[in-house]
Amino acid sequence: MTRNHFMTAAVAFAAVQLASPAAAQTEISWWHAMTGANSEVVEKIASDFNASQSDYKVMPVFKGTYPETLNAGIAAFRAGQSPDILQVFDVGTGVMMSAEGAVKPVADVLTGAGMTFDKSQYLPGIVAYYSKPDGTMLSFPYNSSSPILYYNKDIFEKAGLDVNAPPKTWNELWDAAKKIKETGAAPCGYTSTWLTWIHLENYAAWNDVPYATNENGLSDGNAELQINAPIYVNHFQAITDLAKDGTFKYGGRTSEAKQIFLAGECGIMTESSGGLGDIVKSGMNYGIGQLPYDSDGNGPQNTIPGGASLWVMGGKSDEIYKGVAAFFTYLSQTDVQEYLHQTSGYLPVTLAAYEATKASGFYDKNPGRETPITQMMGKEPTANSKGVRLINLPQIRDIENEEFEKMLAGEQTAQQALDNAVERGNAAIKQAMGN
Repeated sequence: MTRNHFMTAAVAFAAVQLASPAAAQTEISWWHAMTGANSEVVEKIASDFNASQSDYKVMPVFKGTYPETLNAGIAAFRAGQSPDILQVFDVGTGVMMSAEGAVKPVADVLTGAGMTFDKSQYLPGIVAYYSKPDGTMLSFPYNSSSPILYYNKDIFEKAGLDVNAPPKTWNELWDAAKKIKETGAAPCGYTSTWLTWIHLENYAAWNDVPYATNENGLSDGNAELQINAPIYVNHFQAITDLAKDGTFKYGGRTSEAKQIFLAGECGIMTESSGGLGDIVKSGMNYGIGQLPYDSDGNGPQNTIPGGASLWVMGGKSDEIYKGVAAFFTYLSQTDVQEYLHQTSGYLPVTLAAYEATKASGFYDKNPGRETPITQMMGKEPTANSKGVRLINLPQIRDIENEEFEKMLAGEQTAQQALDNAVERGNAAIKQAMGN
């Protein structure tokens, strides 16, 4: 054999040797909806897990916004091509729970793979939201969040507002927003992402008022909306009035308003705690406050988790499920949860990670970063504040958003918008329940 032939054979043999372990790896597909700084966190967590062992390879794939990712997952399941792990936002929980055979409960995945599963190690409010009434955990709470208030300290200073005293009530926020606009400190005083999640679902929980009958659908999905009560009408009329001269600026149905805030157009924003990564990355001189409460309500009570959880799709091989179980066990490790929480602003899903973060002095060095956790864990949930679970909540949100957009365009009052949302929403719930 010539030297060249020998080298070629050696290279080919080495290539086979290198390829063998990779070929033996089981690939786990993970469809997600994370963008910006949070997408970088997804990629790092998957990469670190892949480097930590050689049996499995988690492959994250971005599939669009939360609603787009849910729709893509449903379509893929119907076509027999579902991913192994699907990230589904909180309001898709009812949809996934009703999809018999489409999913495999995460508790079964973990115990079936011989992993120890103790749900007492997870934050109680989060576990309860993603569990069946009998306590079986259905999905893994990857990125849970709570809505909080962010404010631009430089704009506050220009407006003559106290940079160390963010508004605590909605009336205080309306006044601060007006002052920002009137003084010319910024073109707009206030904006908000996710009007449905923050100003309806969490507004109800935080102020301890009903969103719908039957414990907001948790005790019986055949529920009726109650979001046209006077407290909601007054709240949305205040937003509508502020929108007339641009004191409030509407960004869109999901997280689009964050870009308005990052651009310095508005001085105050209510948004998910999970939006923190992009705000930190922007270099803004920002502050954090708790979600404002309504002085006419019964709060502050407790907020309910937003963000998303990871659902394991049904019909996969035992080897896939073993790989998913190994990945979720890795995700539950204290150091991984500390990284996820401290980098993204999402809540740590384990009590150990929360305690470790607190013990490290992180919250002392980063004022406001504990706020989303204390909001959710501060009080025992009531019938009004356990969460919202309707079989078709994504559809209900679409209806609510349509009515809000007409309201903000000056085509109807807040009372008309909420009355219409209740009438249309209740009809949609009955239809989805087969009534």
